Order: sequence, then C-alpha cells, then structure tokens
Amino acid sequence: MYGPLHLHPLPDGLGPCDNVKMARVFIEERWLPKSVLCLRDYNRHKLLLDLIAGITVGLVALPLAMAFAIASGLTPQAGIYCAIVTGFLISAFGGSKTQIGGPTGAFVVVAGIVAAHGVDGLFVCTVMAGVLLVIMGVTGLGTGVKFIPRPVVIGFTNGIAVLIASTQIKDFFGLRLDKVPGVFWPRMEALARNFHTVSYEATALAVLTVVTLIVCRSVSARIPGPIVALLLGTLAVYFFKLPVETIGTRFGGIPSGLPHLVIPKFRTDLIHGLLGPSFTVAMLGAIESLMSAVVSDRMSNDRHNPNVELIGQGVANIFSPMFGGLPATGAIARTATNIRSGAQSPVAGMIHAATLVCILLFAAPLVSYVPMAALAGILMIVAYNMGEWREIPQLLKLTKTDISIWLVTFALTVFADLTVAVEAGMILAALLFISRVAATTTVSQVTDDYIEDGRMHVLQDKDIPYYATIFRIHGPFLFGATDKISVVTENLHKLPPVVILRLRNMTALDATGLFALEDVAKQLHASKRTLILCGAREQPSQLIHQAEFAEVVGEENICDNVQEALRRAEEVYERLEAKFVVAKK
Repeated sequence: MYGPLHLHPLPDGLGPCDNVKMARVFIEERWLPKSVLCLRDYNRHKLLLDLIAGITVGLVALPLAMAFAIASGLTPQAGIYCAIVTGFLISAFGGSKTQIGGPTGAFVVVAGIVAAHGVDGLFVCTVMAGVLLVIMGVTGLGTGVKFIPRPVVIGFTNGIAVLIASTQIKDFFGLRLDKVPGVFWPRMEALARNFHTVSYEATALAVLTVVTLIVCRSVSARIPGPIVALLLGTLAVYFFKLPVETIGTRFGGIPSGLPHLVIPKFRTDLIHGLLGPSFTVAMLGAIESLMSAVVSDRMSNDRHNPNVELIGQGVANIFSPMFGGLPATGAIARTATNIRSGAQSPVAGMIHAATLVCILLFAAPLVSYVPMAALAGILMIVAYNMGEWREIPQLLKLTKTDISIWLVTFALTVFADLTVAVEAGMILAALLFISRVAATTTVSQVTDDYIEDGRMHVLQDKDIPYYATIFRIHGPFLFGATDKISVVTENLHKLPPVVILRLRNMTALDATGLFALEDVAKQLHASKRTLILCGAREQPSQLIHQAEFAEVVGEENICDNVQEALRRAEEVYERLEAKFVVAKK
C-alpha cells in the first residue's frame, strides 16, 4: 500500500529530479506516526475539537475498560491503567488519525492465559505479542493481515462475542457462584446448575442497562450510552440500597493516584508455553486494530499507515504490563465515538488517556459504587455489536467451502482454544487460496465461437461516453488482493455519474472479494452514482448470483458484456437528465 507508486502529491516547488526531497517525503509518509504528520497544520480550532472528543471518549472508555479487565480475570484498575498507557501510546506512535486504543472484547480470551499461567504469564505473553507486532510493522507485514479471508474473520468475531457473553451471565443475573470455569462448556454447565441463585435486583439492573444503551443509540449515536447507563445503574444502587455486588464489594474499589511503573518479572520458563498464545494475541491485535483503522478511514476520509499502526500497537503492548495493564488494540466503538465527537487528530486519543488519569486522581472513590450487573449489561451489548451477526445470512448464501470454514473457525474459537482457532484459520486460508486459484485454471481450444463471443467484450472498438468510466479487475479477486479495489473510490468526487466495473479478466472471486465489491457499491450509491458490473466469468458469475448481489446493485446493472453495460449506462444517464429537467422546471 505504501510504496514508491503510491506517494502522496509532492509539496509545491519539489521537482521530479529532486531525489533528496523525494526520499525525505517518502520516508516521512512511510514511517512517521500520524501524530507528527498531523501537527503540520494543527491549530487552536482543531485542539478545541480534539479536547471535546477526547473527554467524551475518555468517559465512554471508563466502564468498558473496567468491564473488559474484569471479564479477563483481572482487577478493574488493570483495565483503566491499560486504557491510559496504551491509549496514549497508540495515538502517539500509531498510523491512524483518529484510532482509539485500549482493552477490547477480543482479549477477553486472555482469561484462559491467566488461569493457566497466572498474571505473570499474561504479562510475559503481552510483551512477547508486542514485540511480534513491532516486528510485523517494521518488516512491512502490516498489509499481511489482509490475507485472512472474510469467513475466518467472521468466525473469530462470532466466537469471541459468544465467549464474552458467556462470561457475563453470572453477573448479569447475579448468580452466586464461587468460581466460573474458564472453558466454555463446563462454564455453561456450572451456570445452569446454579441458576436457581438468580438475583432479581441484579437482573433488573442489567436489563435497565441494556434498555438504556438501546434507547441512547436509537435517539442519537452521539449520546455516550455506556456513561448514561453506568450513571443510572450506580445511582439506583446508591439511593435504593440494592443488594447487588459492586466493584467495591468484590474488589474493594480502585486505588486513587497514577499507575506505578513496575517492571514485571520476565519468567523465561514460561516463554515456550506462551509462544502460541502470544502469536494469537499478536494476530488478534493486528486484525482488530487494522479493522478499526479501516472503519476510521471511512468515517474520517483519511488513510491509515498499517505498518506504523502495528508498530504503535506493539510499543503500547510492550509497555502495558509495566503498569499492570493487559493486552490492547484498536477499539472500533471508541474510535467511532471519537470521530462522531469531532476528533481531528491523534491528540484526541491522548486527551482521552488524560481524562482517565483525572478520573483516577479525583473520582476513584465513586467508582466503588458501580454495580457489576451494569458492567455485565454493557458487555452484553458489546458482544452483540462486535459479533457481526448480520453478516451470517449473507455468508450462508455463499459456497459450501466458505460456510464450512466459518463454522470450523467459530466452533474452534468457542469450544476449543483461540490459539487453535487462529492456527486452523491460517491453514484454511492458505488451502482455500490454493483451491480457488487451481479451480479457475482452465485449458481450452480456441474456436470460431470463442472468437465471436469475445467481440462483445473488447474495448478497442467501443466509445466510452463522458458520463461513464470503466475500471477493470485483472486476475483472481480473492482475500489478500481486495484492497486494490480502493482505486475506484479514492477520488470519489471526480467520478462521473456511472461507474462500470469490467470483470471479464477476473478469474476467481471469494467471500472477501464479494464483500469488497459490496462496499464499493454502497459508497458509490451514497454519492448518488450507479455501479454496473459486466462480463463476469463462470465462477464469479455463479457466486454473484448465489449471494444475491443483484439486491445491492440492481438486476439491471449486472450485464453480460461491456457493450451491454454501455447501453445500460446510457439509460441511466438519460434518466438522470430527465430528472434534472423536471427539477429545473
């Protein structure tokens, strides 16, 4: 993504032969953090907007940080310390303009590491994962995460969402259970056996939290739902003296003051046993952070640097255990809140960390009243939102291979171990890629019919009108290559009303490629432009039809050849002209 052919426009006065300046610009764009690049045109207005956004997202991060830490088997202050340290470092050294880092749902699975190796084991694992992330960024593997196919990613997120929800059942219903098993199936059996100990007060409080979050989201996406729900739940416990468990009754509250720098004991005897888990944490961190950065790009009209982002994530995870924190990555929900609140640069992420420091210094005693049921309700909504459940019906329309890969990844994530799921996912990704490429390799004789059929697809004798443009995909459009489709929308405002995507030379298509095409179609539709697909070969055509892609672009906008696509473009333009004339009258 970041190579000599993709440099940003050179500054005024920089000639094509000025190699020194060109090299300097290239190095700056490739390796400098976004926080440094954004300071070039920083001003008071942007600082004010960053201040508002940083305080807002800092308040939102408080309940989430505590909830994720508790779900991971640690104390609530470990989550706050993690959010402070990693939130600041990820913003300072990362490659995304508005990314917010901190503890996320993806790392709730580290509870298994804590159970097996203790807190020292988690700290060692986090540092090792941080080193791996830095290596991935320095060696240019930031773009390598794209080689994980969509069914595998969905399987991970579905599985992690189920695991998060299962860890919150005890607090959601206020069950009296001394120890919750770390493995999914024994955990569910233990919860079922003790369900008769349900607390109706805790359940009502958790349901109130869920309802509050849903109402806040339906009223406006700008309302910080977690903070509103947390305040209502805490006030209900304080004024009505509800007999429910709180952070104070379970953990004795959280200590006031700044987190202390303590170099964790690096036990070499744990390294061998933690190689697999550290690789898993690193891969999950890379996937989650780069997915969040992509969402950030779409919302803020920016482009992140994946390699610098991974370096920032790695540095943050190396330092997090030194302050008693857990693994961290980019947080999609907090990043979206940051952007909606008006964030202009990574300074907002640093202010978010400073806001949490102020809470520790001046409001730590109040946190003791936060009910565990309210945190459980918040995490239930987080689990639902991160699960990407709406993609499952679409996934079920794809090939049996895609469905099988999703099911295997999901099942291994929930019922086995996330390390096994990641390893199996990577192996399945490689096998799927080989299978797709092999299946589309053909040998056939050139006949008169073949030559005649080709005349409908060639562009040499076709006139492309001014109101249309044609892009082509050449080769297999599978996971690992789908980022190249961004060339269609990177200069969206310059495109004509009709965009034709020529698929004649696209030899293969998979679920990830189809998802990328759908994303392009939605972006074009949002800008009042029409996307027309033409010339798809047998395998891509079959998948497009099977996935009911016509519902996205319209049946009439899927054409057999480029000649038919140009006729359709003319119809679209004539209809637009007619609407314009009517509107003008």
